[in-house]
Amino acid sequence: MDEERSRKQREKLKRHLTWRVTKAIRQYRMVGEGDRLMLCLSGGKDSLTLVDLLAAYQRQCKERFEMEVVFLDHGFPGFPEALLPRHMEKVGLPFTIIRQDIWTTLQEKCPDGKKMCSLCARLRRGALYAHAADNGFSHIALGHHMDDMVETLLLNLFYGGTMKGMPPKLTTRKGDLTVIRPMAFVAEADVIRYLRLAGYEAAPKDLCGVGENEKRREVKEMLAGWRKTHPGRVEKIFHGMGNVVPSHLADTSLFKF
Repeated sequence: MDEERSRKQREKLKRHLTWRVTKAIRQYRMVGEGDRLMLCLSGGKDSLTLVDLLAAYQRQCKERFEMEVVFLDHGFPGFPEALLPRHMEKVGLPFTIIRQDIWTTLQEKCPDGKKMCSLCARLRRGALYAHAADNGFSHIALGHHMDDMVETLLLNLFYGGTMKGMPPKLTTRKGDLTVIRPMAFVAEADVIRYLRLAGYEAAPKDLCGVGENEKRREVKEMLAGWRKTHPGRVEKIFHGMGNVVPSHLADTSLFKF
């Protein structure tokens, strides 16, 4: 009985989240007829959820597009190698593993662990972009959700003095790839709940031993506090990212005062 109730809850939540993904894709024109989509799978909760939701979207949408799931093996010690192939067997999407020994490079360039995160991010992004370009993909799909986008906005505002976040859709400088975030309208709490109901095993987050960036952790804790004491505030901030009034800011490049 409990198993049946859990299944119904999972399917109900999946339909709701797929609707949110559909809304984001259509509002920002993320995917169209004939596109080739590379879905980046890290093994974490966000990308595992995105795989399911995009597979559901592909089955129900009118547009015909190709989609392949790609995992970048960083060479980090202790990663459960059998986890993702075993998971992908159930999903039924094309799956490719690309390998780049980022771990060794990080040990050489950042022996004290400082600035490891930023270098790791650049190396991962470079490897994924290169694979997409070499294999004819037009789009790269990432598993960032609403909370990630709000966190990034506040991090840039608090520590960088710039009002910049993660856009739902971004064309690279060369213009040959489009980066999309189909879970832009999905809250992290729903991702966590979906993963629990689906019974998925996520890969460990701390294989590098560095841990989460302190500044991002502070912002995460702040958002978690707001969700408890001021429900809806995070959603309001996200809504504000798409409801900008340039004349009421102070950027002369956006508004000729």
